[in-house]
Amino acid sequence: MAGVQTAVALREQGFRGHLVLIGSEPHPPYDRPPLSKAVLLGKAEGSAFDVDFEALGVDLRLGTEAVGVRPDDHEIDTPTGPLRYDALVLATGADPVTLPGTVGAPGVHLLRTLDDAHRLRPVLDAQSDVVVVGAGWIGAEFTTAAREAGCRVTVVEAADRPLAGTMPAEIAGPMAAWYAEGGAELLTHARVAAVEPGAVLLADGRRIPARAVVVGIGARAATDWLEGSGIARGPDGSVTADAHLRTFAPDVYAVGDCASFPSRRYGRRLLVHHWDNALQGPRAVAANILGGTPLVYDPVPYFWSEQFGRFVQYIGHHADADAMIWRGDATSPSWSVCWLRDGALVALLAVGRARDLAQGRKLVEAGAVLDPALAADPSVPLKTAVRQR
Repeated sequence: MAGVQTAVALREQGFRGHLVLIGSEPHPPYDRPPLSKAVLLGKAEGSAFDVDFEALGVDLRLGTEAVGVRPDDHEIDTPTGPLRYDALVLATGADPVTLPGTVGAPGVHLLRTLDDAHRLRPVLDAQSDVVVVGAGWIGAEFTTAAREAGCRVTVVEAADRPLAGTMPAEIAGPMAAWYAEGGAELLTHARVAAVEPGAVLLADGRRIPARAVVVGIGARAATDWLEGSGIARGPDGSVTADAHLRTFAPDVYAVGDCASFPSRRYGRRLLVHHWDNALQGPRAVAANILGGTPLVYDPVPYFWSEQFGRFVQYIGHHADADAMIWRGDATSPSWSVCWLRDGALVALLAVGRARDLAQGRKLVEAGAVLDPALAADPSVPLKTAVRQR
């Protein structure tokens, strides 16, 4: 998404020079969200972007891997030789974190690429016993698809709840019930000791039958290939970009899942592994490559997830919030949660409440201060809960 949208944005904003788009996969560039839904369930063969690269004048080089960068020479290295650039955009995304000791093991799967989804489709078609390692967003989405296909699914989570790395216990607790409601078994405080042929062995000695094991324990910026380039990276592996998505190497930019950027709105550096960031960031990158007034990139992060018959949406960043307000009953089909900092709305999670999300996004962008009593009433439109200054 990030690479394709950067190419599109450059052309839309008037760039007329030579434009090369490199991708290591052999497939035409594709959208990832359908991989855990339509493609996985066999309802679609692919999810290629509706982009005419030839008409855009984009030199699309598939199956070409970038293996190094030499910023002083303005060149990147590939197996077929170096490529010179005037401006370089790093949009290499993120790679899934693997389960130690299972790389290449038969029956162990990741779900990140089109090939991953195609390898998993026979597992679902056969209605296999599946163990999912990790109760995060991708684990929940895969579990939803696998249950729809008729698989027996056991989800193994090392933490005490789903989404432990992203949501507080008050939020994740009610979501744990969705697994049982969807016909899946969720095991928390459970660590994988080994993957055996036909089974997963847990650290406490339990043995769970599994024809397939799907690992969804996070992702890390795909930036190892930058080793030795001098391009700064953070402890999480992300490329360190400034507020204009420029790296500290001349004429090198970074965007999408591989790049962190400083957010003045939230007073910290953000690394956003979500689709909307890969859509919005390229517009800023293109504008800053082309010159003129530098465009600051400081978005309100947004993502969504479809799981267990629910549409879950989130905006903002709640880590520094000092108050949390519920709107509705978490055991009901629709509810939302607002996070405030100094009275201002900084983040919102909406389950089946699209209006809250739409109104909340504008309020976060505006830094609106809410009346807590009004905001807690789910019958009150969120926009009318704004406290007048």
